[in-house]
Amino acid sequence: VRRGFFSTGVPGSMVVTWTTFNKTESVVEYGFVGGRPFEMSSKGDATLFVDSGKEKRRMFIHRVTLRGLKPTAAYVYHCGSDGGWSDVFYFTALNDSSSFSPRFALYGDLGNENPQSLARLQKETQQGMYDVILHIGDFAYDMDEDNARIGDEFMRQIQSIAAYVPYMTCPGNHENAYNFSNYRNRFSMPGNTESLWYSWNLGSAHIISLSTEVYFYLKFGLELLFRQYEWLKKDLEEANRPENRAQRPWIITMGHRPMYCSDDDQDDCTRFDSYVRKTPGLEDLFYRYGVDVELWAHEHTYERLWPVYGDKVYNGSFEQPYVNPKAPVHIITGSAGCRERTDRFNPNPKGWSAFRSTDYGYSRMQVFNATHLYLEQVSDDQDGKVIDSIWVVKEKHGVSAWL
Repeated sequence: VRRGFFSTGVPGSMVVTWTTFNKTESVVEYGFVGGRPFEMSSKGDATLFVDSGKEKRRMFIHRVTLRGLKPTAAYVYHCGSDGGWSDVFYFTALNDSSSFSPRFALYGDLGNENPQSLARLQKETQQGMYDVILHIGDFAYDMDEDNARIGDEFMRQIQSIAAYVPYMTCPGNHENAYNFSNYRNRFSMPGNTESLWYSWNLGSAHIISLSTEVYFYLKFGLELLFRQYEWLKKDLEEANRPENRAQRPWIITMGHRPMYCSDDDQDDCTRFDSYVRKTPGLEDLFYRYGVDVELWAHEHTYERLWPVYGDKVYNGSFEQPYVNPKAPVHIITGSAGCRERTDRFNPNPKGWSAFRSTDYGYSRMQVFNATHLYLEQVSDDQDGKVIDSIWVVKEKHGVSAWL
């Protein structure tokens, strides 16, 4: 049994997902910590997933939605059926208040081999340091390998994180095999797009997850690119309705391949006209709807940018660049650890590059309130030392904040 735990985007509910090799019932038994352990029970269903590798391995992916959870209450649970049960795990139901200050760990490019940051993330999650994990694409390297056994192994590795807090994802290029089939089947994100793109709310933030891969794997259908763009536009319009933006002023995006980067590897983000920025114009779209912070991975490094739009820096002021910035703030955090090691930087970065590190590590973020958001970078190479941090302070959100 390998299991994961995902927010449905609907307050008071969570999805528990696990895998078995035999067809069994899908049951989660749960209860309040300190109460009778399994006084509640929810049933779900299982989907047969047949991997497209030579062996055509079959597995059943179970999904059970827990509804009516009491925000901030601590629960114990196990999943399975009369055919066998998992270990006992616990979780805290997410606080649904817009004044909640959620704490995130975020990273991309975490592999099954050389998962450098994994042990630290496991420990910190189990210590209760995070409310949510954001994994910004590239899992396992690769989930489809060895007839998807690497995918199985990776899900077992992250269970010690994903069993305790919601593990929210977006697809990366390493998921592309068989039209992203391992990714689409193994994860359970909100919405009805097989986890390719979706949005959800937490605290004072509206969080949008998107697939940058629609710009690169056109063989899987050009219509996905346009469908996602139209969805993004509608979602941003809705998030910007005055009553919604007042309640959730921060709009944060996460996607795998960045619009900008200063790595020395000829990736899309090193080009002036990067596909993600320009085709069709994601940068313009996000700017027009006042996206505050954009989280990326793909480059196996950490890079913080000055507020940037159209290849130009728009700092709030010389002394306080992130206080009332005049453009979105980009963070690239793809150095969690994988078999491809870390990348090298271009020795002559453009003016929008503010801080860079090739250390293995991951980022932390806390959305404190409507005006203050904190970001920091942890170096695993330096024993968990915080090597970079910023406060983004905004008295105003939306496109009018840029003026």
